[in-house]
Amino acid sequence: MSGLRSFVARRLLLGAAQVVAVVLLVFALTEALPGDAAVALAGDQPDPARIAAIRATMHLDEPAHDRLADWAAGLLHGDLGTSLVSGRPVGQYIADGFGPTLLLAALTLALLVPLGFGLGVFAARHEGRPADRLISSVTLAVYAVPEFALGVLLVTVLALQLAWLPPTAVGYGTDLLGHPAALVLPVLVLLARPVCSLSRLVRAGMIDALASPYVAQARRYGIPALRVHYTHALPGALAPAVQQLARTVDWLLCGVIVVEALFVIPGLGTVLLDAVAERDVPVVQGLAVVFGVLTVVINLGADLVAHRLAPRAGVAA
Repeated sequence: MSGLRSFVARRLLLGAAQVVAVVLLVFALTEALPGDAAVALAGDQPDPARIAAIRATMHLDEPAHDRLADWAAGLLHGDLGTSLVSGRPVGQYIADGFGPTLLLAALTLALLVPLGFGLGVFAARHEGRPADRLISSVTLAVYAVPEFALGVLLVTVLALQLAWLPPTAVGYGTDLLGHPAALVLPVLVLLARPVCSLSRLVRAGMIDALASPYVAQARRYGIPALRVHYTHALPGALAPAVQQLARTVDWLLCGVIVVEALFVIPGLGTVLLDAVAERDVPVVQGLAVVFGVLTVVINLGADLVAHRLAPRAGVAA
């Protein structure tokens, strides 16, 4: 227990340091953006008075360290800032876009866990046989296809040629649950590569575990094969699989910009793209901080679970 408490304390401290680093990095990157944000936001025919007003709103006339201190103080109180384009709080943008993104992530994970673990365990149990070679070949081929290319292919075949599914979510707004057909193609695209990576990882872990001395000892005791596979071998493959799942969750919540843009889903990725196009710096900063904090928290949780499953591994995402 003392070792676990020490590990948790170290990871919490590291997580806090990573969050601080994320805030500093986001501020530094937005400061380094080329051009004048006030001029860009003023429109095609900028008025000096409007430029001055935007500068005052963005506090661009203040030193960078003062703006950083004010922004960080607001973050500590849950204030992510205000949009320069609409005047709405940045938190409201995130709340509006989080629902569709979370829905896609939840549906993808609900399918990913049974498929990824099931294919990996099945392939490991049939190591070297045709079923194992088929699963390995198909997963490698699918993993090599980028999400954008796979999405275009599925839209072309299933939506445009066969007309089985809607090509995008245009017209549905955020009420995606009321139109489940619009979710099929994006979930398939999001599911394809994570299933491949997770199943291959579980397969490799299972094969290593089945070759371990404690599994051989369990077999000598006459323990049934299914119990050996699922009670003794599978837990040994869970630690790396949990971290892979954490990376997948992080990607689903923070990195599905291409998929959301392709299928016109009003999630966090679309909000970020719109903010970048409009040079809405507070929205970009707020989303970047949220994405960074989510990444730190998710990987911290994965480290703790993996350490619990395999305390000697000393794993870190």
